Amino acid sequence: MLQPPYTIDTLLTIMARLRDPEGGCPWDLKQSWQSIVPYTVEETYEVVEEINLALETGNFNEVKLELGDLLFQVVYYAQFAHEQGDFQFADVVEGICEKLIRRHPHVFAEQAFSNEAAVKANWEAEKAKERASKAKTKLSVLDDVPMALPALSRAQKLQQRCASVGFDWPSVEPVLDKVQEELEEVQQAISSKKQQDIAEEIGDLLFTCVNLARACEFDAEDLLRQANQKFSRRFRSVEDLARLDGKKLEQMNLQEMDSLWDKVKENYKN
Repeated sequence: MLQPPYTIDTLLTIMARLRDPEGGCPWDLKQSWQSIVPYTVEETYEVVEEINLALETGNFNEVKLELGDLLFQVVYYAQFAHEQGDFQFADVVEGICEKLIRRHPHVFAEQAFSNEAAVKANWEAEKAKERASKAKTKLSVLDDVPMALPALSRAQKLQQRCASVGFDWPSVEPVLDKVQEELEEVQQAISSKKQQDIAEEIGDLLFTCVNLARACEFDAEDLLRQANQKFSRRFRSVEDLARLDGKKLEQMNLQEMDSLWDKVKENYKN
């Protein structure tokens, strides 16, 4: 029986036991690289959700638990690789340690940078070297941007890759002009009543809004997540006010709900 205190070695032992053909867990024994991927995506989002909640409540206990679930995903993949004879968990640790030390010469070596921008430029340069060494056959700087990223995150990553070779707006002002241009094109498409054109122009507008977020040094995915949370808080407050009046939203017209919404916005700025 395994006993505390538990360490990363304990977790690796648990994983090996779960995958032991002679006495492991039937469910774990059936899993594969492909079958675990959806769980990894789910666990990642659960970590993000708990972090956002913790920042509001100050209680990080659930974050600790969700980080454990995410760590277990890494251990799972390392176990698959070990069984195939490709690599082990220790190789994963070695790889990330080497990368972080190399990317931070201002911390772990004698190299000095004048400001944060220079530090970031060095970071991007090191990443560019890594991409170049991974596959000489790649034809585009966009080739290894993961397709599975959320759409906003992938848009921002694509734009960052283009910016790394100089294909970027010089300042935020032309990006604002582009947002306005794309909005006008959406309006024109709606006037044409052609669904395909409307869909394409709305997509272009969203992509340009990601560019605006990036030009202002924000993460678009994070901004929309915060906007979702703000909307949810305000809408729940609208529901609360309706209940105080003894009503359900389904029984109210849009004007009445708008009035409650305005009241919430006035009283709760966040």
